Amino acid sequence: MYIKVNRALCSGCEACLQSCPYDAIVMKDGKAVITELCQLCRACLSVCPEGAISEVKEASDTKETAQGKGVWVFAEQRDGKIAGVSLELLGAGRGLAQKLGAELSAVLFGGTADDAQELIRWGADKVFHCSDPLLSAFNDEPYAALLSKLIVEQKPEIVLTGATPIGRSFFPRVAAKLRAGLTADCTSLEIDAETKNLLQIRPAFGGNIMATIFCPHARPQMATVRPRVMKRGEHDPSRKGEVVSVSAKGIASRTKVVETVKEVSETAINLQDANIIVAGGRGMGGDKGFQLLYELAEVLGASVAASRAAVDEGWIPYRHQVGQTGKTVGPKLYIACGISGAVQHLVGMQSSDIIIAINKNPEAPIFSVATYGIVGDAHEIIPMLIRKIREAKGL
Repeated sequence: MYIKVNRALCSGCEACLQSCPYDAIVMKDGKAVITELCQLCRACLSVCPEGAISEVKEASDTKETAQGKGVWVFAEQRDGKIAGVSLELLGAGRGLAQKLGAELSAVLFGGTADDAQELIRWGADKVFHCSDPLLSAFNDEPYAALLSKLIVEQKPEIVLTGATPIGRSFFPRVAAKLRAGLTADCTSLEIDAETKNLLQIRPAFGGNIMATIFCPHARPQMATVRPRVMKRGEHDPSRKGEVVSVSAKGIASRTKVVETVKEVSETAINLQDANIIVAGGRGMGGDKGFQLLYELAEVLGASVAASRAAVDEGWIPYRHQVGQTGKTVGPKLYIACGISGAVQHLVGMQSSDIIIAINKNPEAPIFSVATYGIVGDAHEIIPMLIRKIREAKGL
């Protein structure tokens, strides 16, 4: 697809120059010319009084869009355990596949035959499984090579993976090999009812807007999705599907994973696996305020998190940060204390099952996503909560 100026019709009025936000139109010999800076925004099409500017489809546009059918989820595994984000993507992928009238497949490198069956129980119609020892431990090069080979052979329409260290590492390689578009860190996925394109929604410009991105021509449509922003589908032990054995023959790697060393720390936490989270923001005022949160977390058996504002103030380490530049969580209960609710924070926790917000400002954005809201001073409300919970537990 490209924008073309019919020089025979162009009168040289220069009306199109002002319409282009990318300065992609210049005048040559009294006629408008579209340069390589054109981003196909189409703003110029309606301003030309002579109708000299038009959109031209290339043969490859129709060919690429017509290729491919089906939704794929790359099922990440480490140490033989399937990552939770893969099961979340199977739940989301089922909805996308139904809207497209297509099949939902999972791709599993490493793992066991039972792991492949487990993916079927979580919603996959088909699983492409490679058990070659070369792929038992994650390695960018063979992972990207084999997934690219499978995509070229099977031609899926959509391919998804988690926005995890693994997904962020090798998925861009796959997109580059295939010359496909890739949207990173999506927080929502939808299907356009008219065009059937995948709408990939993610925060942009520092979280100040939510951008909807789509690839109208190239296939497959590829995206990485943040963990814990989508709900898992239903686990059905009786569900049946097809497991396709995949060979890694011909796949080579210039590097070898010798050993994987896990970081061990007494203070290490995994907010993404927490069922209850107590989070604080700038409204907690400082270290003393966060001490209240730790007391509340202790009686609830919860983990403590924070907004970026609190981390920037130095009240709590970065590993506790939730939001666009921190972790994405989806606990059963999220208690937000003194957090205003900037969009950067909301994208990291709004998928929680129950959200309780405590804030002095009744107009705080956090209340727009809260299940229950308490308007008041967190320094007064939290001690009362702690006391009531202790009484209920007989502590």
